[in-house]
Amino acid sequence: MKPDTVMLDPAQQAALHALESLLSPVDGHRTRGGHPARRTGPFGIPRLAESGGRRWNVMAAPRARSAARGNQQTARPAERGALRADRAGIYLHGRPGRGKTMLMDRFFGAVETPHKRRFHFHTFFAALHAATHTLGSVERAIDELLGDADLVCFDEFHVTDIGDAMLIARLLEALFADRRTLVVTSNYRPSDLLPNPLFHDAFVPTIELILANLGTVALDGPLDYRTRTPHRDTGFLAGRYVLTAGAWSDSPRTAGSRSAAVARANRHDIELFADVPLGNGRTIRAHAAADAITLDFHDICAAPTSAADYLRLTERYRRWTLREVPPLREVPPDWSMRLVNLVDVLYDADLPFTIHAPEPAHDLTAGVPAIPDLARTASRLGELPLTRVSNVRTA
Repeated sequence: MKPDTVMLDPAQQAALHALESLLSPVDGHRTRGGHPARRTGPFGIPRLAESGGRRWNVMAAPRARSAARGNQQTARPAERGALRADRAGIYLHGRPGRGKTMLMDRFFGAVETPHKRRFHFHTFFAALHAATHTLGSVERAIDELLGDADLVCFDEFHVTDIGDAMLIARLLEALFADRRTLVVTSNYRPSDLLPNPLFHDAFVPTIELILANLGTVALDGPLDYRTRTPHRDTGFLAGRYVLTAGAWSDSPRTAGSRSAAVARANRHDIELFADVPLGNGRTIRAHAAADAITLDFHDICAAPTSAADYLRLTERYRRWTLREVPPLREVPPDWSMRLVNLVDVLYDADLPFTIHAPEPAHDLTAGVPAIPDLARTASRLGELPLTRVSNVRTA
């Protein structure tokens, strides 16, 4: 078996078939069973024609993207293996660790055209906010970020904030108007996006837009493959999960010793920690040395920080340590949400991450109601090699 060969379970096979349906069959060729033949490449995914295989959007709205192409966007025969014009894309959803990103990335890699873009949704959305502010228009920002891409892939698509929801609605409207092929992965079914009952109804028209334009495919097999993957010592998994047993007990008997221990740690760190700039005159307390940064949970997750802040910090710091993380059931929901976003950013950037906490990942995140994507965070933290220490000091 080739090193790159992947054995797919039935749910993954069905999802792969849906992705393959986005590509045009090879003209005039049929399989023995009478089905249209397809160009195939590694992983059994159809390939686009060697000539580039672009899908020409003859009916696309005449917006900035169309104008930039000038006279290129004229009718011409469809090329073999091109992205199909009759399917807008696939919405692939399921629990963490089921192989959604793996399938999308291999599909993306097998599509032979330079006119494609792949983003982690956190990264894209931060860039969209910045470009919209700079250019003064959501549509111009989208054209700037996507260029002439015919295939757009978003990993970990989610909607949790009503303000972001309105921008996401305009993003999707623009993508569908431009007739780009869209593939997204998500932990949510479309109907579960923006789950907050106060705001969900306002997002229903956008959910209906998704359902009308994308094929919805569930990839939700019984196995979380992250629990079966051999450990590697590079990237995110080069970090550790340091279990500081007993450090955060809230019983009256241990509360005093905990406070004293934290006070000792703070006195020891007073010369090590300093204000690190976040941009726009904002700072965060951290210990930064060369390309490494160490932060306390309270300083980054209790403060009004965002995924865009974490992305900016990853440009400077390539090794991360987060200390004194309490059981999330003991902190406000917005603190937990910031931890979710931080882990997402570091996981996607594949940066070594060490976390110090009093409980294993699934216990740390247990008993926390209504925090989107917390299961994904637990799954990712559970991949880190576990180290136990008996003292509170975690520097």
